[in-house]
Amino acid sequence: MARKAQRGDGVVAENRKARYHYAIEDTIEAGMILLGSEVKSLRNGQASIADSYAEAKDGQINLINAYIPAYAEANRFGHEERRPRRLLLHLREIAKLAQAVNREGMTLIPLKVYFNDRGIAKMLLGVAKGKKAADKRETEKKRDWDREKSRLLREKG
Repeated sequence: MARKAQRGDGVVAENRKARYHYAIEDTIEAGMILLGSEVKSLRNGQASIADSYAEAKDGQINLINAYIPAYAEANRFGHEERRPRRLLLHLREIAKLAQAVNREGMTLIPLKVYFNDRGIAKMLLGVAKGKKAADKRETEKKRDWDREKSRLLREKG
């Protein structure tokens, strides 16, 4: 059975606004506990993690509000689209993330969902701190200046 191609690097969903709204301090790769119909939907390239987050609770990390649409051919064995999904991490990593969330107002933001080389669904999770409006403007100014600088260098040779 042929797989539907996603992007060349296996990325299914990416949270592009996360780097604008948050200052990413650290990233960590986590596995996900998924149902079969969820994996099929991911392989079709259908998912959204734009308004989702992860929370540390009861010694485990759960992904909240991620949207994986129902797989059409999985009639009665389908899944709930926005159900909480458990993330697979080592106990030390869970303790480290829980500690980071409890101090200094950090939050866990999913950055992207992808399939690794072995075909296993993984999530890149970022430990982030929210940016203020002035920080967002500064990021935008820096991005505009970098763009302008590359244009000038390209024109000069």
